Amino acid sequence: MIDRRKLISASAAALVAPAVIGRAQAQAYPNRFVRLVVPFPPGGGTDAIARVVSAKLSDMWGQQLVVENRGGGATNIGTEQVVRSDPDGYTIMLHSMPLAVNKFLFPSLPYDPIADLAPITLICEYPNVMAVPISSPARSVREFIDHANANKGKISFASSGHGTSVHLSGELFKRLAKVEMLHVPYRGAGPALNDLLPGRVDVMFNNIGAVLPLIQSRKLRGLAVTTAKRTPAAPELAPIAEEGVPGFDVSSWYALLAPAKTPPEIIRKLHADTITAINDPKIKQRLEGLGVVVRGSTPAELGAYIKNEMDKWGPVIKEAGITGTD
Repeated sequence: MIDRRKLISASAAALVAPAVIGRAQAQAYPNRFVRLVVPFPPGGGTDAIARVVSAKLSDMWGQQLVVENRGGGATNIGTEQVVRSDPDGYTIMLHSMPLAVNKFLFPSLPYDPIADLAPITLICEYPNVMAVPISSPARSVREFIDHANANKGKISFASSGHGTSVHLSGELFKRLAKVEMLHVPYRGAGPALNDLLPGRVDVMFNNIGAVLPLIQSRKLRGLAVTTAKRTPAAPELAPIAEEGVPGFDVSSWYALLAPAKTPPEIIRKLHADTITAINDPKIKQRLEGLGVVVRGSTPAELGAYIKNEMDKWGPVIKEAGITGTD
């Protein structure tokens, strides 16, 4: 004869057990090093943000958060690596705009940017800066437009890869300013800047964190920021929209994600610890020194943010006819 009370008790225990195990996992996490995959080469703004945040989390955890640069494939190589990693919290990723736009740039992707990743938190937003070599004759946006129109077919703009905010900023500028520019994509901001500095390319709409020190040291000339408003990090730079290109407004972002099916308890811990890290006064100051605006968000808010970015940029990319092989 079946003892109903024992059966109910056993069933209840079976339901409670996963929750207890989950809490235990979160309390023990991390008990070894964690990989932070950056799907860009070293030397760009993404890399700088990753290293500031990883250093603080490493101190908090007593375990190393190791930054691993996996550039290439317009960030698809590094992203696929994370998607296919064990969903145990020991592989996470710092990503930006390409996560929201690659779906529209490539005929197919080896992952789904929504279904295959678990949002953790939005870290920050930032403008890009329209920068030219010191040797450029252009000292303003208007002068650059005049220079481009006088040299049709000869002007090039560098980017850190297809689909990055750097690339899309240049494409939008071409259309709104009605100028001809050849897109020259690189595998990351570092190699692109190496060609911008000596003037092998004419302009770059680069992440403020990577380009601002070069402007401040007078190795590059900043013409304007891509956002609709000025940024506290470089208040002397007016928005492109105020410098002869009405309606121009591009901002980008950095966010932390993990493979889908990562236990909710670990996502909650990653979220809470990252929020603590980026709001630490010293860390916040270091991030703001890179030109970004520290945000923070819940996982759900980040998920909605990425979907909104997809809704925003999808039609733009389609209308412009931009592909991942341009």
